[in-house]
Amino acid sequence: MTPADSTPEKSSVEEIRQRFDADVERFSNLDTGQSAAIDAPLVLELISRAAAAVSSGPIRLLDVGCGAGNYTLKLLGRIPLAEVTLIDLSRPMLERAQERIGRETSAVIRAIQGDIREIPLEVDHYDVIVAAAVLHHLRTDNQWRSVFAKLHACLRPGGTLWIADLVDHSLAPVQELMWQRYGEYLASLDGPEYRDRVLAYVEREDSPRSLGFQLDLLRAVGFRAVEVLHKNSVFAAFGAIK
Repeated sequence: MTPADSTPEKSSVEEIRQRFDADVERFSNLDTGQSAAIDAPLVLELISRAAAAVSSGPIRLLDVGCGAGNYTLKLLGRIPLAEVTLIDLSRPMLERAQERIGRETSAVIRAIQGDIREIPLEVDHYDVIVAAAVLHHLRTDNQWRSVFAKLHACLRPGGTLWIADLVDHSLAPVQELMWQRYGEYLASLDGPEYRDRVLAYVEREDSPRSLGFQLDLLRAVGFRAVEVLHKNSVFAAFGAIK
């Protein structure tokens, strides 16, 4: 699965939104995280701990592709949040996230339905940004650079960006190996039909880039340090500081 610079065969933004509108429950369990992602509970824990280790409150948080709010909820257990901005394509996801987060905090919560590629963001505003299982929907190298630059610009100096996502591999034999491991993981969860269903929508919807590509791009757009927290098969968790 090596993304091309142009991917017209991929699902449209509207098709992706419709699938997530119908999939809220799968993203609403803080103990398991998004189960189709390998090591999801561990990654939730690592990112919340890492963000807390390099941050001091009160914190303005931007959660890109927030889903049902798991990452914000996990961060609430470790750092004081003064303001939470949630972005997601799916209105049902946003509504579930607002409801869950609102029960746990008095922080100001803003919910924005839309595409991170198009939403204007305040410059030098946020202390922490989380982007989990969302950036793999970017298509071209130019889109990747533009979004990474946007996230850098809206962080305050010293602010941090944390990413958990599906990743590609530059070497074809390694990609084949890692993809086989992911298929085995999915089959172990719920059988071969579940594996085939997940792999089919990944092929239709996603265009990930390698971990190396993303780390290099973080440095290129201005982040002064990057850090890898975890990698297993086709998933990685990593971060950067402005």
